[in-house]
Amino acid sequence: MASTTTTRPTTRSATGSAAARKRGEAAVRGPLFRAPAWLEGPMTSSQLVLGSAGLLLSIGLVMVFSASSMESALNDGSPWAPGLKQVAVALAGLIGMFVALRLPVGHLRRWSGIALLLSFVLLMAVLVPGIGKELNGARQWINLGVTDFQPSEFTKLVFALWGAHVIAVRERWLTTSSLLVPVLPVFAMLSGLLILEPDMGAVVSLGLVLAGLLWAGGISGRLIACGVGIAAGIVALMVALAPYRLARVTSFLDPFADPLGDGFQAVRGLYALATGGFWGVGLGNSRMKWNLLPHAESDYIFAIIGEELGFLGCLVVITLYGVLAYAGFRIARRSADRFIQLASIAITVWLIGQATMNMGYVVGLLPVTGVQLPLVSAGGTSMVITLFIVGLLARFARSEPEAIAHLRAHRQAVPVGRLGRLGRWLLPVPPNAVDPLPTVGRRRPTADAQRRPAGRTVARVRDGRAPAPAAPVAPPARQTGRDRPTGRSAPARTPSHTPSRDQGAPRPRTDRPARPR
Repeated sequence: MASTTTTRPTTRSATGSAAARKRGEAAVRGPLFRAPAWLEGPMTSSQLVLGSAGLLLSIGLVMVFSASSMESALNDGSPWAPGLKQVAVALAGLIGMFVALRLPVGHLRRWSGIALLLSFVLLMAVLVPGIGKELNGARQWINLGVTDFQPSEFTKLVFALWGAHVIAVRERWLTTSSLLVPVLPVFAMLSGLLILEPDMGAVVSLGLVLAGLLWAGGISGRLIACGVGIAAGIVALMVALAPYRLARVTSFLDPFADPLGDGFQAVRGLYALATGGFWGVGLGNSRMKWNLLPHAESDYIFAIIGEELGFLGCLVVITLYGVLAYAGFRIARRSADRFIQLASIAITVWLIGQATMNMGYVVGLLPVTGVQLPLVSAGGTSMVITLFIVGLLARFARSEPEAIAHLRAHRQAVPVGRLGRLGRWLLPVPPNAVDPLPTVGRRRPTADAQRRPAGRTVARVRDGRAPAPAAPVAPPARQTGRDRPTGRSAPARTPSHTPSRDQGAPRPRTDRPARPR
């Protein structure tokens, strides 16, 4: 008698089929969160940079007016004078921003080395008595009569551009040594000059620029960990050697241990934030700005924002910095130029890192370093340099391939009269996504010279890729007696590629009739 067996599906297979069905339905529906369409537009990067920076600048001007008016009035001055001075500095910075929008990227790269030498000269000049201006025990400024110039702010920008140029040039032979040299020795020399001022906050900010360059250059995680350990050891040594730095660290750990001494500023900043609460006490109603909180308009302006505008005002400021950080990294991701990628990341890490340090020591999470809040704190050189950097980021954003195509199509569709000649002059369309280095003082290369192998120079890239090196030309074969012409010379073949005499290659000889024996 034959027995029949019945095969039943197991629970495991049923569960697997159900999971596969759910995955298929999820794939059909798409992702749970989809970014809005405008966020992927060709001009989004430029709009995010200019929009977030403009809002931060507006908030900063209003808060500087509010934070500095009472202190100026108590010192028998005009309550409007510090705010009007900040407006004048912001106007100068806006002029620098529009200049940066028109700067060719190739010229930035070419003159970055000369600007670095100039920064060395300025950092050494500020240490000379009579040239450098000493304030609160530090010699960090050069008096220009109208305002004070701080060379350390200029040095940070120059080091970011020069470092990006050097790493981009050495990209074809990129190793650990080529990534660290000469960027790391130059950073050490600049930091030594800044320590002599002394300006520890500028050293930390310059370290942020270095970290952004090395991270964008592709340094390994092991070397990053070693660098962080070495930097921590150096900072610990510097803190141990300087009593006032040690006092700052100990007051950060417990500011209420000495509320009238080293922890005075930190405690008053915490009181300002606690008074503001969620909604704030209202714009202009701060109590700490009545000369109770030192440097309320510069170093501790975030505390005044928290007191007058509350937690919501602080959240708006933090969100705007987050948008600026997203825009900077987006420019680096979408750009076809390696220099723009490196410079955008270095500048973004510097700005956002400095803002994080400022807000961190105001809320008591970090030791007081004295760095300013970019685009918000009162300052002369820092405000002008930061707005110039914003212009550079917007210029880099307009060099994205999608942005160039969109701008060209828009310029062709809109007549000159509607757009305006001033608009075309202020916001030009970049000619290329990758700007070549300008050849100043040299003759313009011919079409044949552009096809030659680049050798150990900057590779001419197009669409973000370096061209393949041309095949070397073989020398003409030696003729035998059987192959030699007897009467007239044979027509010489023109090689497909002839190396130039400047490259040191031998010139190909022309076939000549052999002499009769």
